[in-house]
Amino acid sequence: MSNAPSPYYLPIRAEWLSRRTESIIEPDLPIVDPHHHLWDGSRRRYLLDELRVDTGSGHNILATVFVEARSMHRASGPAEMRPVGETEFANGVAAMSASGIYGNTWHCAGIVGHADLTLGSRVEPVLEAHLRAGGSRFRGIRHITAWDADYSVRNPAYNPPKGLMGDAAFREGFAVLGRLGLSFDAWLFHPQIDELTDLARAFPEVGIVLDHVGGPIGIGAYAGKREEVFPVWAASMRRLAGCPNVYVKLGGLGMRLGGFGFCDAPEPPSSQALAAAWRPYVETSIEAFGPARAMFESNFPVDKGSYSYAVFWNACKRLAHAASDAEKAQLFSGTAARFYRLQLQA
Repeated sequence: MSNAPSPYYLPIRAEWLSRRTESIIEPDLPIVDPHHHLWDGSRRRYLLDELRVDTGSGHNILATVFVEARSMHRASGPAEMRPVGETEFANGVAAMSASGIYGNTWHCAGIVGHADLTLGSRVEPVLEAHLRAGGSRFRGIRHITAWDADYSVRNPAYNPPKGLMGDAAFREGFAVLGRLGLSFDAWLFHPQIDELTDLARAFPEVGIVLDHVGGPIGIGAYAGKREEVFPVWAASMRRLAGCPNVYVKLGGLGMRLGGFGFCDAPEPPSSQALAAAWRPYVETSIEAFGPARAMFESNFPVDKGSYSYAVFWNACKRLAHAASDAEKAQLFSGTAARFYRLQLQA
């Protein structure tokens, strides 16, 4: 984890978060949280104990999916193999959770690791190592491609080049995902969504999920331009939705990147306030992709700097209030379980 300030890693203020408590909406609704991280560093700690506090805060969280966070990499060995350490770590946490000692939620039921796709075909041994390390839980990789001309919106923890998804070596590595039956988590910024559409069309056999509703930017050069940015984002999302192999995660809007400013308010936001702010993005995404290719995600603990886990899921339930029971089942658990091939425990 980089120590440089960024739009992403907001401080988690437990006292501030505790000022907002809400009754749990639809507490029995089954949920699979398809996007969270774990790490242990000098500035922040979020391991199984901290995750359990959140998943145990009132909602019916059946299972979770761990997504790479550049944490717990091996300290030695070939550079391309070091991210396998994170999969080893996550699989250990999953084994702890599967013991039943830590409650009923199946934490890290699916694991998304990292591999450098610019290795081209040489990424295959890395992916095979992930499969061995993650056993039956390893599902795919995330290779972050988020780039923007405005350097202030980029995450200093990584610095991918412009146009990475069109790079020949990257695409050679991407083809290996298809051969091994692995999925791809796409994290990028909204001006890059059309690049992902081109990639998805070129590799229809690879399951792709777009993280954080496509990263609409609301800071830096995009600050105060929400009305200008939204139609550009929406048009790109509709084009992307034309690719049947692409899914979308509904969340990740608690980062400073989105420009909503929840973390800067004197009091933490209510679920009503979150739902009102996010409704255009969530409704547009669901309309484009359909409930069968859309899934709510927490992005914790990254988004925990803006709101609590319980309030987040209340906001999601408010956003899905008008959906049918079958649609809710897809949005909150079914789509995630199907995409990540999870066999949910009874």
